[in-house]
Amino acid sequence: MTDNNLYSQFESVFAANATKTAFETPEGKSYSYADLMKQSSQIANLLVQSGAQPGDRVAVQVDKTVEAVILYLSCLKAGLVYLPLNTAYKSAEVDYFLTDALPAILVCDPANLTELQKIADKANVLKVFTLDNQGNGSLTDAASEQEDKFNPVKRDGDDLAAILYTSGTTGRSKGAMLTHNNLASNAQSLIKAWAFETDDVLLHALPIFHVHGLFVALHCAFLKGNTVIFLSKFDPALVIKYLPHSTVFMGVPTFYVRLLSTPEFTKETCSNMRLFTAGSAPLLEDTFNEFTDRTGHVILERYGMSEAGMITSNPYEGKRIAGSVGFPLDNDVRIADEDGNIVADGEIGILEIKGPNVFKGYWNMPDKTAQEFRKDGYFITGDMTRKGEDGYYRIVGRAKDLIISGGYNVYPKEIESYLDEMPGILESAIVGKPHPDFGEAVVACVVLDGSAEVTEQNVIEFVKENLANFKVPKEVFILEELPRNTMGKVQKNELRALVTNG
Repeated sequence: MTDNNLYSQFESVFAANATKTAFETPEGKSYSYADLMKQSSQIANLLVQSGAQPGDRVAVQVDKTVEAVILYLSCLKAGLVYLPLNTAYKSAEVDYFLTDALPAILVCDPANLTELQKIADKANVLKVFTLDNQGNGSLTDAASEQEDKFNPVKRDGDDLAAILYTSGTTGRSKGAMLTHNNLASNAQSLIKAWAFETDDVLLHALPIFHVHGLFVALHCAFLKGNTVIFLSKFDPALVIKYLPHSTVFMGVPTFYVRLLSTPEFTKETCSNMRLFTAGSAPLLEDTFNEFTDRTGHVILERYGMSEAGMITSNPYEGKRIAGSVGFPLDNDVRIADEDGNIVADGEIGILEIKGPNVFKGYWNMPDKTAQEFRKDGYFITGDMTRKGEDGYYRIVGRAKDLIISGGYNVYPKEIESYLDEMPGILESAIVGKPHPDFGEAVVACVVLDGSAEVTEQNVIEFVKENLANFKVPKEVFILEELPRNTMGKVQKNELRALVTNG
């Protein structure tokens, strides 16, 4: 069997750069590529010793640390399937993921151990380890006693490397199955498209539980043997401190808005930089232009999704246009109507994609997978798109009701299902409203039944008790009724106009 394990590709680069700094942190920690190879072998040995076998899932809900990245590398090395979970998810949400994915191993924050151990036991998880925000816990304690050699498990390119859960419009989350070839092909495309070189220094301020921070940013660095300045979270002051020592920064629009609101962020701060990228949410044209005026750099916008990594990108060499997502990377794209008929250039339709980066399907959802692919293999993204006369692609809306707030996907149905159970609420509808910082803000529209007192504040508190903070409405509108068409469907376009215009 030919070895297509993504880690094997990383390791050849790691070995050639063994003494080079792989990660450095503001706290003064430094990790060489030799450290990554050694520590990932120790954790891989521990996971296997704990009963995990190739193809088994490892669910991870921990804070951002270098040790968490090493855990990811360990899973790849051992042929396991990495399943990162947003740290904002509450226990009821984690319960669903564990019950659906049935992981062999769970790694969580020590503060959540008692609660999550019960959920893990119910899902027949073999072993639960802990890892805190300093990179310490039962995982690293036990791993330190393991051998520091581990031969990567051979994997076929079509074997799973990771599962990323993305919420569904029906309220049921879908696990996008990503293979070793999916991840490797996309990383190689980005290295070429964005001109990565061995002397690049990546300033990393993104979370590592989704595609952007974990795959897009780190895979490029790993395949070129780059040094990564690793921030535990986005902090404008720290970003400004380390930009002069960096060459690449990847962010969501919120990052750029906050940097521009900081007087210390200047052209001189960015003088060593060669690339700023933005994604995960639409970047306002005002932000795009203000950034160029302030720094002399033009932000490179790109477009991607959990199911395919990066799909299109503005050019590294060439004009970058505000509001566009550039040109296709190494995948085939087309724009079609709901029935799959190709639309003419300039017309709006749904983007469909095909290529080595496109995922294998949804975990345990063969019917849903079949619905989302055309018979000729194209995946239906659900994103409304237009190809301009200039050849640049523009995402103009979403066929589904997805809201992207601060770079996080928010699906209205999930929040609505909770609100509809709240005493005093007859029905609800969730929509997005343009927001200068988050891109879109979550807004709740509710109709009352008179059985209990309902205020804006207790609606917000009710959601906050049950769901992650990024899903909590920023505003609540109490209405007499929800607008509907003749078929009884709620007209969310009218609600969006209402909450936007007041």
